[in-house]
Amino acid sequence: MPRYYLDLYNGDGLTVDDDGQVFETRERLRREAIRILPDIVRDEIIENDHTAITVKVRDEDGQQAFEASLVVSSGWCD
Repeated sequence: MPRYYLDLYNGDGLTVDDDGQVFETRERLRREAIRILPDIVRDEIIENDHTAITVKVRDEDGQQAFEASLVVSSGWCD
């Protein structure tokens, strides 16, 4: 089974996945990439009114295989 690397992009820059993970199917890979987004945003939205997180998935050859993003904005209404 192929190994995939889930790199994270946020306001602080890039966090590279050096270890990667093996997924039985592309669907499981897709679900994992989407599943981790809310956890990451939850930690970052406390400090910022606008947070955008992107997971870019690379395959073993370094080619981008999948991408998922989550954007959360908050602000007071006056």
